[in-house]
Amino acid sequence: MDYVSALLPPVVMAVFFISVIRVIVKSQGGANKAKEDAAVDAALARAESARQSSPAAPGSTDA
Repeated sequence: MDYVSALLPPVVMAVFFISVIRVIVKSQGGANKAKEDAAVDAALARAESARQSSPAAPGSTDA
């Protein structure tokens, strides 16, 4: 019976790890990918417009 108690924690951890990897792989692509890409594109556009609309700081080398 000692072997069961010795093997149980690694088996549980392996099952948990495999399930986490499956969730990560399944969440890539599909509708989620389109939504994530749109959110990233919007954030980048906001950051770029904020950078362009703010005046250059004195001493900066930006043209």
